[in-house]
Amino acid sequence: MVTRRFRIFALITCIGMLIVLLAGALVTNTGSGMGCGTDWPLCNGKFVPAYTIESMIEYSHRFVTGIEGILVVGIFIAIYRQYKRENNPALKEPMLYAAFALIFTIIQAFMGAAAVMWSQSDPVMAIHFGISLIAFATTMLLVMWCYRDKKGKLKEATYKNTKIFSLSIYVSIYTYVVVYLGAFIRHTDSAGGCLGWPLCNGQLVPEITGAQGVAFIHRVAAALLGICILLLYLYIRKHTGNSGLTRSALWIFILVIAQVFSGAWIIATLGDVNWFLASSIVHNLIIVVLFSLQLDLSIRAWKLREKKI
Repeated sequence: MVTRRFRIFALITCIGMLIVLLAGALVTNTGSGMGCGTDWPLCNGKFVPAYTIESMIEYSHRFVTGIEGILVVGIFIAIYRQYKRENNPALKEPMLYAAFALIFTIIQAFMGAAAVMWSQSDPVMAIHFGISLIAFATTMLLVMWCYRDKKGKLKEATYKNTKIFSLSIYVSIYTYVVVYLGAFIRHTDSAGGCLGWPLCNGQLVPEITGAQGVAFIHRVAAALLGICILLLYLYIRKHTGNSGLTRSALWIFILVIAQVFSGAWIIATLGDVNWFLASSIVHNLIIVVLFSLQLDLSIRAWKLREKKI
């Protein structure tokens, strides 16, 4: 339905969005948010700023965001023109993905500019990562749609059970909440609130105050997310058998387990700046892919929810 050139374009756009997201996380983890002062889009009043680690990290993030913005506009125009030319209803889905990618990229850029020019609270700054997460997820959804289109797998077997969609969307929303808590930890420098793993400062249930409370709540929320995803996988497997939905749910469960252990790795590397950056990037990478797959599972379950075999 779409050309090989479009699939490559979509993949490049998705990779670019991932780089933007990880670059933003790097800015936060290195404290480089004010590396360009309060100037935007210039950096300390210059188009090419003087070299400092902080300014290079922040300006590189702005640069890749600008390039990604061009890619997102291009991919939307490409799929919109094909839809108008062919008037094919099947192209509505990828066009929506491209449109949402464009919308959330614009929101992401404006939030980043606002964070530079005006001081923002930690809760608001945590939302910035959430917006980036959705922007990436939409580009990944577009890539997965292109892959299924190439393989002729856009149509899947339908199922009588209609609860899969509601359960999946609940898990998706809860996943986003857990991601927000993780972003809030980064912006409040609360990562060291719970030293040691799985215990928190040597306690099973510590006092829920300050950085310790924030970090512990995130741990509990992440553990509950793992349980929810396991139950969702078992439910889908029971009611659909060895289906595409079951395989997707299994991959999501594998990723949430990897996410838990990557969180433990972050705690273990708190004293080493280089390894801490590496563990943080891996932690972010896993969760953005997990969330994207969870959204894909919800969308596919929605398309099947009212059909009968």
